[in-house]
Amino acid sequence: MASTSSSSSLLFTSFLQKPTNTSTTHLSELNFRSLKQQIISLKFTRKLPVALNPRRLNAVAEDTSVSTTDPSIESARRLYVGNIPRTVKNDELRKIVEEHGAVEKAEVMYDKYSGRSRRFAFVTMKTAEDANAAIEKLNGTEIGGRSIKVNITEKPLQSMDLPVLQSQESQFVDSPYKVYVGNLAKTVTTDSLKNFFSGKGNVLSAKVSRVPGTSKSSGYGFVSFSSEEDVDTAISSLNNAVLEGQKIRVNKA
Repeated sequence: MASTSSSSSLLFTSFLQKPTNTSTTHLSELNFRSLKQQIISLKFTRKLPVALNPRRLNAVAEDTSVSTTDPSIESARRLYVGNIPRTVKNDELRKIVEEHGAVEKAEVMYDKYSGRSRRFAFVTMKTAEDANAAIEKLNGTEIGGRSIKVNITEKPLQSMDLPVLQSQESQFVDSPYKVYVGNLAKTVTTDSLKNFFSGKGNVLSAKVSRVPGTSKSSGYGFVSFSSEEDVDTAISSLNNAVLEGQKIRVNKA
């Protein structure tokens, strides 16, 4: 019995210490197959909830639809507010508009030469819904006795138009002798404005102001002269005159 037990122990020890090539190959193949099955099972398990979970599929579809109809696009949230009193500042305008929707930014535009308000502003709302609500409630209402215009801002200028208007802006010759011309028809150009005033004095330059980033006239402009006398003559002769179908207002800038 002792001999048999000793032989078995030796065989077992020998097997552990020095396995035959056949056993090693067999065990390696078993381990590889087991590992491969685990990897396949793991990949399948991870993909299964995404592929078969209808709630997840619905969530993905919903996310996609939101991104394609995103109301946060700035062009749908940016308002033009025109014909406001010169005394209205950013904070005051913001408070007025905030009564009808959440405001992200309110900015009154000022003339870079005179420093005076240009009587219009841009207000960026939080959402397109806020913008539409503000238009519905504020367009045509009065601020400081003036009927304001509220609408979505104009489409951007075509690239070919922008250099032309930038050139006209840069060519304007400023002067301490200058008049402000209001209530201009939308068809009035810089050239037609200059020609209209040329018969009343020595005109140095003229320009029609545009809504920034657009080709839309702001409805007013400036004409500069070489003397104070020319300014006085232009005001006395052309204030309330008709230019391209509209009575214009002329006063000192």
